[in-house]
Amino acid sequence: MSNRSAHETVIRPVISEKSMVQSQVGKYTFEVHGHASKIEIAEAVAALFKVKVAGVNVLTTKAKETRGTLARSRMPGKTTPWRKAIVTLAAGEKIQFFEGV
Repeated sequence: MSNRSAHETVIRPVISEKSMVQSQVGKYTFEVHGHASKIEIAEAVAALFKVKVAGVNVLTTKAKETRGTLARSRMPGKTTPWRKAIVTLAAGEKIQFFEGV
């Protein structure tokens, strides 16, 4: 285990159409620290939102190639890779933060 705080482990919630549909079924999506384990993520979500976590799925989005839109900035680049976790809560549990978004 590391000595990261819960706020360092769970960086921010991911707000998208897909994540909002999943939140109605009890699955919530968060951007998490790149080296956080499933156990650390589950403990951090439980501590931050006072809920019981049933499961955690983690995936890393890879960097995508980009290029500028102006003629002078057609230099190739990459987006930042990041890691997200889909946290499934126990039956009957909800995170109030996502309600009404």
